[in-house]
Amino acid sequence: MKEVTVGIDIGGTNSVLGIVEKNGNILAENKILTTDYPVINDFVLALHRCIQETVSGIENISIKAIGIGAPNGNYYNGTIEYAPNLAWKGIVPLCEMFKEYYKEPVVLTNDANAAAMGEMIYGGARGMNNFIMITLGTGLGSGIVVNGEVLYGSTGFAGEIGHTIVDPNGRDCGCGRKGCLENYASATGICRTFLELLGIRRDKSDLRTIGFEDLTSIMITREAEKGDKVALEAFDITAKWLSLALVNSVAFSSPEAFFLFGGLANAGEYIFKPVQKYFDQNVQRIFKDTVKILPSEIKESNAAVLGASALAWNELAN
Repeated sequence: MKEVTVGIDIGGTNSVLGIVEKNGNILAENKILTTDYPVINDFVLALHRCIQETVSGIENISIKAIGIGAPNGNYYNGTIEYAPNLAWKGIVPLCEMFKEYYKEPVVLTNDANAAAMGEMIYGGARGMNNFIMITLGTGLGSGIVVNGEVLYGSTGFAGEIGHTIVDPNGRDCGCGRKGCLENYASATGICRTFLELLGIRRDKSDLRTIGFEDLTSIMITREAEKGDKVALEAFDITAKWLSLALVNSVAFSSPEAFFLFGGLANAGEYIFKPVQKYFDQNVQRIFKDTVKILPSEIKESNAAVLGASALAWNELAN
């Protein structure tokens, strides 16, 4: 009998699940449209049915636990709280609702913490007790691991590096404040920086006719590869913001490594090289040469499911 966990990633559009062995082997995957279920009870029922449909096609397995990664997921309470990109408002007691269908442990955290757990169990952070996962997507998420444990703080919401304020009079943030880091160091942030640069520079760029809604960090990366000066400066500015956040994070947690993951991290040397340069310039002397800045070793297509699964395996181990 194969022991497995169910890893579930709840996104604003899709909710993806996987049946995962302890070694990270995904036996099967499935998904439902989150947006099809504006009523949370209907969503939980649909997800339960999707799990049952998925496991019915696999012989000789035993589900040991269920792990869930979700926006604004609170590990302590098993709740999704005031998630701006989900239809269910207020506080959603998701783990309790799942217990109507499953006797196995059900554990929940936010997607960045799940990614950190996945990196620790299946990726490049195996054997590390102190590291920080940085997810560079539409926003900037982070999962902080200290002494082998994900840092949750007193509320369950610790580790939001993306919502540290870097410019109190800066860009509007979806959280309702101004100048949060994720508006500068993320896939969305670099697009905003690029367009601002186009407004003040006269350099030729093939992206001058592209509006904000259509512009992507992948487009900017491609232009950087062709030597577009505006694109290269946008990466340089983005790297400055991100490197300062890493330097400040070293001061409070002294990690062994940072792992960068997500769309912007896929730019490779165009983001890693300047980040390393500015990090080395600004890090405190006692921390020099003690911290690595590395790409995630988890495949992006599997990361969400593996992270949620790792969360479940970790819960069983404790």
